Amino acid sequence: MDIAVGMGEIEVAESPHLLMAVGVGSCMVVTLYAADTGIGGLAHIMLPHMEEAHNKSNPTMFADVAIGLVVDEVRRRDAGTEGIQAKMFGGANMFPGIIYSNSTMNVGNRNILAVREELESRNIEIIAEEVGGHIGRTVLFDTRDGSVLVKTAHLGDRKY
Repeated sequence: MDIAVGMGEIEVAESPHLLMAVGVGSCMVVTLYAADTGIGGLAHIMLPHMEEAHNKSNPTMFADVAIGLVVDEVRRRDAGTEGIQAKMFGGANMFPGIIYSNSTMNVGNRNILAVREELESRNIEIIAEEVGGHIGRTVLFDTRDGSVLVKTAHLGDRKY
């Protein structure tokens, strides 16, 4: 069964579900997978830190909240956090011709850094990534085996 995960949303599912995020530009998609149980989660993150935002009505749009919520839900389903592995995708600069006058405008790069920081703080290993660049991505996460298929218009399909 396919489950679409929109921007600012999270989803946790058990095998054999396919979690997918479409139109991933400066956003980040983080997949968390516990191979022992076939439980996987996907966070489609829009912004790095909730504390920096004016509108906090959707906490799952922030890296520092969404990742914790997915980890907690995986743990609640008895997968624990031992052996959870992460993969991360996105963080593109979708407007490469723009020279940012300050780093806060480069949302893609800030998202990459925030995701790394959050995963590191939880001692979750990042085993694969495709981040940065200037292209949008579609991410398909298969909870049967933890594999991720990344589709782009210009680079074709890649499996992680």
